[in-house]
Amino acid sequence: MSGDGVIPYSQSPMRIAAGFDHAGYPLKETIVAALEAAGHDVVDCGTDSAESVDYPVFAERAAAMVSEGDADRAVLACGSGTGVSIVANKLQGVRAVNARDPEDAEMARRHNDANVLALAGRKLGSGEAQAIIDAFLLAEFEGGRHQRRVDQIAKIENGALKEAT
Repeated sequence: MSGDGVIPYSQSPMRIAAGFDHAGYPLKETIVAALEAAGHDVVDCGTDSAESVDYPVFAERAAAMVSEGDADRAVLACGSGTGVSIVANKLQGVRAVNARDPEDAEMARRHNDANVLALAGRKLGSGEAQAIIDAFLLAEFEGGRHQRRVDQIAKIENGALKEAT
């Protein structure tokens, strides 16, 4: 995030679901506070401590909000970011990216219309995580040839791509 704690992006504030397991919990307070300070409506989907929990519960809660249209985006974190991204990608209409750096997050938004961001709580400091979130929220989906591919992803979710090829 920019030096003043405000997310620099051109859209109006979003509703963002936040789902963190125990390994992602150290990032949670900083991320949620910064998102709220930037004017976003953040829905806390847990967890509430660093005590060991099962990441699928919190990832599904947050990603379901995106899937059901109750949130614009979600930010998830577990130890590696992999588990929560796998869970999120099981839900209809969710396109989650496990971003390791701002470029991963930006390109996932621009080319894949990613709507859920997964972070590695054991590998990222709060500054690194915030830079990735900035890139994720700032980038716009480019559409064009990328829209065709996102549409194909939706067909796969519905079991229809095989039939169309």
